[in-house]
Amino acid sequence: MSKEDTKTMSILAHVLGIFTGFIGPLIIYLVTTDKTAKIHAKNALNWQVSVIIYWIISFILMIVLIGFLLIWILIILDIVFCILAAVNASKDKVWNYPLSFKFIK
Repeated sequence: MSKEDTKTMSILAHVLGIFTGFIGPLIIYLVTTDKTAKIHAKNALNWQVSVIIYWIISFILMIVLIGFLLIWILIILDIVFCILAAVNASKDKVWNYPLSFKFIK
């Protein structure tokens, strides 16, 4: 892959997470052979799976009403973190998501 293709795949791995959850980064992780794009897809995939866990916890906490606030915080964090990661990917930097569990190493 050319350098531009690698950069495009890396950016897509993060941006697709906003719209498709873990499916977009998973497809890029499985399809690409480029090492850099695979690292970005792995980071995005770990973050999206972490968001699913946080969603489950938020739904459970809706019993005590704090879950409603956590849902909105999760939506904002997901969008902001994915945009920050995509911007860093466009600069050829790897950005590790804070609050992300490392499922895929």
